[in-house]
Parts: sequence; C-alpha cells; structure tokens
Amino acid sequence: MTPQYSKYIRFIHFTGDIALINISFVGAYLYKFGVIDYELLHGQYLSLLLFFNLAWIIAAFSSKIYDLNRVMHFDQIVRIVFKGIFVHLMFVAAFVVLRKAHYYSREHFLLFYASFGVLLFSWRFVMNMTLKSYRKSGHNFRRVVIVGLGNASLELSQFFNKHPEWGYKFEGFFDNETNHESDMLKGSIDELANFVIDNNIDEIYCSLEDLTKAEVKQIIEFADNNFIRLKILPDYGGFMYRKVNIDFYDNMPVMSFRKMPLDEMFNRIIKRSFDMVVSSLVILFILSWLFPIIALLIRIGSKGPVFFKQKRSGKNNSDFWCYKFRSMYVNHDADKLQAKRGDSRITPIGAFIRKTSIDEFPQFINVLYGDMSIVGPRPHMVKHTEEYAQVIEKYMVRHFVKPGITGLAQAKGFRGETSDSQMMKNRVRLDLIYIENWTLWFDVKIILLTIKAAFKGDAY
Repeated sequence: MTPQYSKYIRFIHFTGDIALINISFVGAYLYKFGVIDYELLHGQYLSLLLFFNLAWIIAAFSSKIYDLNRVMHFDQIVRIVFKGIFVHLMFVAAFVVLRKAHYYSREHFLLFYASFGVLLFSWRFVMNMTLKSYRKSGHNFRRVVIVGLGNASLELSQFFNKHPEWGYKFEGFFDNETNHESDMLKGSIDELANFVIDNNIDEIYCSLEDLTKAEVKQIIEFADNNFIRLKILPDYGGFMYRKVNIDFYDNMPVMSFRKMPLDEMFNRIIKRSFDMVVSSLVILFILSWLFPIIALLIRIGSKGPVFFKQKRSGKNNSDFWCYKFRSMYVNHDADKLQAKRGDSRITPIGAFIRKTSIDEFPQFINVLYGDMSIVGPRPHMVKHTEEYAQVIEKYMVRHFVKPGITGLAQAKGFRGETSDSQMMKNRVRLDLIYIENWTLWFDVKIILLTIKAAFKGDAY
C-alpha cells in the first residue's frame, strides 16, 4: 500500500495555524503598544495569549477544520476555516465577558483578527496550491481500481484521469461481463484480489448498479481482511443526483438527495448578517438620496403611487409584498401579465429605471425585513408560480431559500421576460446550482456581475 500522509498534512496545517495565532497576537500587541513588556511576558496578556491558543484548538477541532478530504475545493476550505474563526471569536468574547476583562484593548482584538484572518487564509491557499502541485507532479497519490463497468464507473474513471491534482492513479476496471470494450479492463472480479495485492492498490471503488449483492459482500470481506479502503458508488435507480448526504438513525443509513449549505444554521447566520449590513448601507447611503429624485420623476411622468407592490412567492412558498419603484402606468393587468420588451404600459422614466435596475432598489427594504435576501432565486408573482410549478421540473425547489434581488440566473443573462418555457428551465437550472453550492463568496461574485450588467443596461 502507498503510505498515508494525511496525518502529516493535518499536523502541518495545525502547526502553521498555531504559529499564526501567536504571530498575529504578538504583532497586534507590538503595533498597539510599541513594545514587548511585562504584560505580554508575565501579565494579563500572557493569560489571554494562552487562552487564544486553547480556544483555537477547541474551535478548530469542534469545527472539523482538520478533516481535510482529498477532493476538497478551496471555497470549501475557506468556509470551514471561517467557521473556525467565528467559533474562536465566540470563545474569546465569552472569556472577556466572564472575567469582566475591560482592561484588554479592543484595538488589539481588532488588529489580531484582521491579521490572523488574512494570514490564515493565505496560509491555507498556499498549502492547497502546494498540495495540488505536489500531487500533479506524481507524488502523494493513491492507486485505485473500480469494480463494475457502467456509466457511473466510466464517469469516475474520467474524473481520476482528468484531475491528477487530487492524487489518484487509476489502475483499471474489473467486471465479469466480457463484452465491454475498454483498454483499462483488467479482468473478472475473481481476478481482483491478486491484482490488488500485487499492485499495492490503496482503494477499491464498487459500482452497486453493476454488481450482485454476493459480489459486493465478497469484495467487502477481501478489503477488510487486507486493510484496503473500500468506497461505494451508489445505485440511484435512475434518479438525477448532484449532492447526496447520508445521516444515521442509530445504525440505519438514510440518504438525502439534496444537501443545501443554507440548511446549516451557521451559514444562514452568515448570509443574514451579510444581507443586513449591505442592505442597511444601501438604504442609508444610496436610497436616502435616490428615493426623492426617482419619486419626483415618477410622479411627474405619470399619475399613481411611487412604489409598486405585488404579492410574490417567498421562502417555503409563503407570500410576501415585494416592493419596487413603479415603472408602468397604473393598469389592471400588473398582477397577471409579465412585462415584455417594448411594453406599452412602461412609462418613459420606467424604461430608464428598468434598464438600469434602479426599480429594484426598494427591495433592500424587503431584505431588511427578512422577506428576501440580496442574492437568491428571483421571486415571481403568485400566479406565475402556480403556472410554472405545473410545467417546469424542480421549479418549487427554488423556494427552499429566500428569494433575492438578484441571482445567478440574472447574473448569467437570464433577465426580464421569459417568453418560453425553455428560458424558465434555464433559470431554474441556474437557481438550483446556486442553492446547492452557496458560499458567501458566491454571493459577492453574483453581486459584482449584477452591477456590471446594470452599468451595461441589458435589462428592460
């Protein structure tokens, strides 16, 4: 078997993290006080430094920062590390409150977390890139074989060959069917054991859809007796799958076909905090002066209210009042007919604010109320939700999360009118990708793309 280096990689990560804790703490102290004195070496700040180290050890292991899977993208690492920093901050805050330690400098805390955050993420990035480069050059790899030759097996083998940076060396297939045409077919399942032992195979992957229960049992027993890691490619029975989560009810495994990052409380807190901060800043520094200007132009251009409000479908398909600057003449079809390019109901000022997406700004109030998020699937009027749910597959999955002012579909160009069902299918597909792959950075990226589109004026 190939030597397993995971424990060394975890140790290197841990050692680096502890070093950065101390470097950041001492650096912040020097910047704040200008000298290494008695307080740092023997006094209250030494106690604080020791607690910082202990708190990081507890926070890191409770947040599973060092549970590093071989196939792990950098954004996943960032999310886990951010969670560790957050938990560490909570421990430190509790420590200060319980000790009533008002004598500690707030500026020192701020400097510490700013420098530690930058250094830690930089350290993780360097480690991530170094490991990928090291594995791509042919080191720290695991030899693997796949038992059963079907669609899932072929897809997995392509992954191994396409991504050498993850450190897998694919050695071949084993299958009892002789009609398969593959250069990598090494033999029948009965020949598996000798090949694995002779070639120092580290991992065996079994495709359940291509094997009998007896064959699977035979392979499990062989792997257990020879200290070989065994992994399973499940048989989904033809179901579409993207991400699968397995929970255990006592000893019974239960599989979930859609695991969403925003199911986790911590991620919801992060997203809600981001929404509240950004929406408050927008309302305070933009909407405060933009509102009277747009309101005046709307009232001059046509009779009617400044705001247009409409019942839209929100999280869990609950209705809420969605606010926009009114861009149409007052009409009786606003809750029935979707706006179209060149729609005669759109006022002259309405055409401008729709083109630049200014009409959406009042929805930051919806975000502050908690009905919406800044980024998420766009909410549709209730009538359209009922219609699309009947004809678009997985349409209602969009409502597992809060709707957004903008979303991945809008950032990718699917904005405005949906003239046919295929356009709506494309929107739903992108919405599901967003829901299943949410990160805070993903939100920021979508916002930047939306701002770019607004300046180009490709909405209407």
